[in-house]
Formats: sequence, C-alpha cells, structure tokens
Amino acid sequence: MYFNDNRTVLTLDAGGTNFVFSAIRGNEEVVEPFHMPAYPDDLQKCLDSLSWGFQKIMEKMDDHPVAISFAFPGPADYENGIIGDLPNFPAFRGGIALGPMLKEKFGLPVFINNDGNLFAYGEALAGVLPEINAELEKAGSSKRYKNLLGVTLGTGFGGGVVINNVLLTGDNGCGGDVWCSVNKYNSDLISEEGVSIRAVKRVYKELSGDNSELTPKDIYDIAEGEKKGDQQAAIDAFEALGRVAGFTIAESLNIVDGIVVLGGGISKAYKYILSAMINEMHGTRSMISGSIFPRLQMKVYNLMNDTEKNIFLKDESRLIQISGTDKKIKYNTEKKTGVIVSKIGASKAIALGAYNYALNHLELDDCIK
Repeated sequence: MYFNDNRTVLTLDAGGTNFVFSAIRGNEEVVEPFHMPAYPDDLQKCLDSLSWGFQKIMEKMDDHPVAISFAFPGPADYENGIIGDLPNFPAFRGGIALGPMLKEKFGLPVFINNDGNLFAYGEALAGVLPEINAELEKAGSSKRYKNLLGVTLGTGFGGGVVINNVLLTGDNGCGGDVWCSVNKYNSDLISEEGVSIRAVKRVYKELSGDNSELTPKDIYDIAEGEKKGDQQAAIDAFEALGRVAGFTIAESLNIVDGIVVLGGGISKAYKYILSAMINEMHGTRSMISGSIFPRLQMKVYNLMNDTEKNIFLKDESRLIQISGTDKKIKYNTEKKTGVIVSKIGASKAIALGAYNYALNHLELDDCIK
C-alpha cells in the first residue's frame, strides 16, 4: 500500500530522551534522520525542539510534505491530537494540544497515535503481512491473511490490531491494548507485570538470588553463556515472559484471528520466548461436562522456525463437489496462524505505520469532502 505514492509525510520517533525526525515517501525514508533533545521536564523547550526538528527536516527535503504523522505515548486523546499526563514527560502535566499546535505552526494535517497501533499498522501494510502473503502465493497456497495482531515487548507490553487494512482504534482510542489484560499467574495483576523489561529483571532476581542491576541485554547474554551469571535463571526469565504473553495473545486471537508479529527490544530474545509462548497458546480449555478442547480454533506455527514455516505455507486445501453441478470448489480444512518477529524492527514499522496512517486519513477526508 502506497509503495509507489509520491507524497511525503514528516515522521517522528518520540523517545523520552531524544526526538528523531525523518520523512517518508513511497514507504521509504527520503532524508537523513535528524536528532533533537526531548526536554521532557521543560514544556517550552520540548515544544521548541519539536518545531525545530520538523523545520530542519523540511529544509532537507526536495518537495513539500502533505502531513505530519507520528507515535506518542499515552494517555492521550489521539483523535484530537491531545497528549495527557505522561510519567516520562512531566512537562505535559494537564494535557497538551500537541497536534493542533503543530498544525498551526506548519499548516499541515497532523496525525498522532500510540506506538503499538502504528507498529501493527506498519507491519500489516508494509511489513510481515504482505511478505507472508507473497510467500503463500509462491508456495502455491490459496490462503491469504488480512488480519494482524502486533505486540511490542519492551518497557511495557504494547499492542495493536489491524483488520483487513483498517487499524482498530476504538471509540476511546483504546483498541488493541493488551497491557491491561489479565495476568496468567495472578488475575489481580495486569499482563504487563509479566511482559516487560521490569518483569524480566524481577524474575531473574527471584530465580538467581542475584540482586545486582542487570539489563535485559545482560540477562540475554547470561542465557547465551556470554556473561557470568545463572544461565538457567536467565533462560527461565524469558520463558516466563513468553508464557504470560502467550496467555494474553491467545485470548486476543479468539477475537482477532490473524497473524501475530512481535517487536521491541525484548523480542531479540525470541529464541527463549517463542517456544514458551506458543506452548501456552496451544493449551486447552474445558467444559463442566469434562470435555476438553484447544483454547484456540487454529493451530499456531512458529514462523521463525523453517520446518514449522514450511508446514504453515503448505496448501492443505482440497476440492469438494458443488452438489447438483459438475463444479468443484476449494475447501480450506486447516485453520492456521503464525507468530513471527519483525524483520524491519519496531522503529521502522512504527514510522511506516505513521506514514500509511496519514495517507489513509487524507484519502478518507477527501472522500468526505
């Protein structure tokens, strides 16, 4: 989608320390990204940094942008471009009309959404979903996927849902949120307490007895045997995250029924996370009568494993007769889904999501007019 479009959209990667500005045309970056400090404690400096950054990017361009589009943490009223109170941006206390301010400054439409939503949108329109469908076509399969659940594993547990190229935002901007789902091990806790940087650090400390301050990268290096520490505890910490995430993802798939893509820094430890996650998704449910059945109607495949991926791509449909005619029709007997790690990375997927989100809304606005 929009791969051959010649319109340019300004984008932003909004971190708590730095702002990274860029511009995208035809789903490709067209300028060298530009960095500015975020100044999260000083409102005027923060807003000036945003304005200067977009201005600098515009000066690097050979055409005029049609919109500004980017991800920003919530809570927020994304539809109206207002960012609420953020722990990482104390200067925004009370709410800031960020979208309207940038619109006034640059005379451009401004679109803002959260990173989980834009990650999923980027992967659905310009990432893993079109790639998987191309592989299915090459393999001779008639199956095509139109829906996607994107989850980010990092500081928190982000999520987004795309249904047939349409981003699920919800009536309150909460569509696709997974972080506050029930925790597998404690129904009083949110899922994010088991699926986050803090969760990996906490579980490793509990299992190893090592109270030193380690990062998830340190714990991954311990799991790999490249750093001194409790190797099994490190592996178990990532597997525990996989089980909690798998529980929530399975519950979500009962509604979404699509491909699952993982992104974020912790997803780099997928070799320890995916098996536990998919085993959880292959769990069972029961009835009062004692009947037991799979918790998901579809079988889940690890698309990072070549053997499982080949089975997933295989066309297992069969032809059945249309009664009263000499015609036959394909019958897809196998229900399948797959879990895959983002190949382009969360940052690029979010930028692509922001780009496609802007162009899609501009076209919708034109239709309304």
